[in-house]
Amino acid sequence: MPRKNVKRRQAPLLRMGFPVKVVGREGLKSNDTRRWQKKPHLRTSIEYLHAIFDYLAGQKITMYRISSDIAPYLTHPEKPEFRNQITEARRELAALGKVARQRDLRLSFHPSQYIILNTADERLLRQSLHDIEAQAEMLDVMELGPEACVVIHVGGAYEDRVAARDRWMQTYERRLSARARARLVLENDDVSFSAADVLAIHRRVGVPLVFDHHHFWCLNPEKLELRSTMEKFVRTWPAGVRPKVHFSSPRTEMRECIERDRKSRRRRKVLKPPLLTSHADFVNPFEFATFMRTMADLEFDVMLEAKMKDVALLRLRRDLTRCAPEVAARFAIE
Repeated sequence: MPRKNVKRRQAPLLRMGFPVKVVGREGLKSNDTRRWQKKPHLRTSIEYLHAIFDYLAGQKITMYRISSDIAPYLTHPEKPEFRNQITEARRELAALGKVARQRDLRLSFHPSQYIILNTADERLLRQSLHDIEAQAEMLDVMELGPEACVVIHVGGAYEDRVAARDRWMQTYERRLSARARARLVLENDDVSFSAADVLAIHRRVGVPLVFDHHHFWCLNPEKLELRSTMEKFVRTWPAGVRPKVHFSSPRTEMRECIERDRKSRRRRKVLKPPLLTSHADFVNPFEFATFMRTMADLEFDVMLEAKMKDVALLRLRRDLTRCAPEVAARFAIE
């Protein structure tokens, strides 16, 4: 009997994004940076984001990290006059979220390194909780799905990594609202808490994990294997929610630094070798293609953390069409 043609299931297209600052077009601001005396506001930042979203649509970029400072002074402990910005801009936030949904634009926040959930300093902890709750609230007001998340690191080791991990979990379970926990995801870092550490936290409290490729190679004392670790990270996400990873290449060129001469006390420029943890301006296309081929049957979106932001993303897409067309095809790169 003649064999019937079986229609193969087409693999879903993956997203590729970049964080905050647009480099490839002048004049696109990511947030209102005016000083408090000028009365900056979330509404102004939203206007800026509409312009960025138009740029992303023109470049066919469907993933973007919003600046964590889009609501200026929102959680500043000494500026209570800024605390109602989310309520005041609810309509504008909802309209921005509608645009993101219509364009299938995946959004996220990544609070600064000063947002720490495992600190023993109660004042810093309250400030950190306030920031995370506010960013989760903004994503909710925008009516975005569960893929829109707030990414953080574990925090400091404080000379006792086990106790620091436990403190993070206690804060996560006891001090964060259900809304914030639904948005929060945890990332392995390059200094204190490895992939094994965040996997241990996930097993205890169930928080989804973002795999950072660069950090994995900077800090992996347990000598975990790349592929099996990625599989574990991907499985931490709820069913129906696509995981995301962070990818960047390490800086390899010399750094130009300013230091003071010990004898003359004059400042001078010196060249120093690159730091292990520094990000490169662009992404090595061969390194990225190798990673994607290793993970060919896994589904996840990719946030690029190269210093040249959108320019690095567009360059990588161009390079992939030449050196790895099958990888380019996964991202709908023309």
